[in-house]
Amino acid sequence: MTHLKEGDKAPDFKGLDQDGTERSLADYQGKKLILFFYPKDNTPGCTAEACSLRDHYSELREQGFELLGVSPDSQKKHQNFIAKHDLPFPLLADTEQEVLKAYGAWGEKKMYGKTYMGVLRSTFIINEEGEIEKIFSKVKTKDHAGQILEAMAS
Repeated sequence: MTHLKEGDKAPDFKGLDQDGTERSLADYQGKKLILFFYPKDNTPGCTAEACSLRDHYSELREQGFELLGVSPDSQKKHQNFIAKHDLPFPLLADTEQEVLKAYGAWGEKKMYGKTYMGVLRSTFIINEEGEIEKIFSKVKTKDHAGQILEAMAS
């Protein structure tokens, strides 16, 4: 598992979004990127997180942020999730968990006494130079946009 720290160079990535458009870290060069990793489309926590970012999208954009969500769901699931919740940002279909692993967002989880591999919900703020400015490993799903805006204002 990768242990990235604030100040590290963000790992390069490449993948397809919900529409089959290739997205890579290079696409965001010179821009601030909110790269958020979440477990599964249309589940309560993930929906709350995505909707928080959607509801504050214009405010985040005013602060100069681009947004890109990543989960192991398929392009089709992402299309449905975006349509159902009117999400204004792209979602990367990381079905092979390559981007998740590069960012250390794939690892061992425990639920109901069972151990399994899955997505470790986290968000990385990447600055214009491609460096990790902030890492959120404890994401407040219902107010993630507020959590980001507050942290980046200080």
